[in-house]
Amino acid sequence: MSLKYIKIRKSPIIFNRLFGVSISQFDEILKKIEPQWQKQVLNCYKRPGRDYKLELADMLLLLLLYYRSYITQMFVGYLFGIDDSRVCRIIQRLEPILAGELALTKTKHLSQEDVETLIIDATEQPIERPQKNQKRYYSGKKKRHTLKTEIRVTRKGRIVHVSRSRRGAMHDFALHKEEPPIPPESRAFVDSGYQGLDKIHQSTELPYKATKTRPLDKEEKEYNHALSRYRVIVENIIGDIKTFKILSDRYRNKRKRYGIKFHIIAGIVNLKNGFATA
Repeated sequence: MSLKYIKIRKSPIIFNRLFGVSISQFDEILKKIEPQWQKQVLNCYKRPGRDYKLELADMLLLLLLYYRSYITQMFVGYLFGIDDSRVCRIIQRLEPILAGELALTKTKHLSQEDVETLIIDATEQPIERPQKNQKRYYSGKKKRHTLKTEIRVTRKGRIVHVSRSRRGAMHDFALHKEEPPIPPESRAFVDSGYQGLDKIHQSTELPYKATKTRPLDKEEKEYNHALSRYRVIVENIIGDIKTFKILSDRYRNKRKRYGIKFHIIAGIVNLKNGFATA
């Protein structure tokens, strides 16, 4: 017996827990990717050998289960009644289509209210120790090898930008400077990892830092507390992203496809939070 969309959709709570989306959200994603999948199948050279064996809905289910649980592809294949090499081919075939439909650049134009405020933070994920350039990926903060990604969200919780993922040794502010600049009309809310941002973007809210000779006074502590309460929006969004274990557990896949996975999951989180993706 293998997992089938027709059967599992009869249990909405289990469906949400297993795949990270509700049935209605799944159906919306499926509707978006179906035309592109059919176009790709028609234009693709039919290679000899076995086909994918699964319907498109089941293949999307497979990919979401893999993202959500990050179990091995062999285990995923066993659950769906196929071999692990076919699981790998399905994931590689579906990811570009999903990225095209859920990409952040596909979103409608932001309102003036959204543009006025951007909350920015960087997140790190452990990776397997690289064979080359190990020091470049070693994060002194996490005490392990990591990939670092910056996320920008509006005050309503909409993800509007995901950076390219960089080596863990890179500082948050250094990563930020390699990304497109913040719009001049936006007010940026950041943490202490972005010290110096106020020099290149005037409308920046930074926490005060205490020194050995000058501790924070009461007003500065209150300001820092208020800023951290406001910035919890981006922390919650990062938490939503990391419910997909492929972006929270130690990353085992090839790093060159890390970015596409991050963008797909960011688009799914936007969809779950009620923001249109096209």
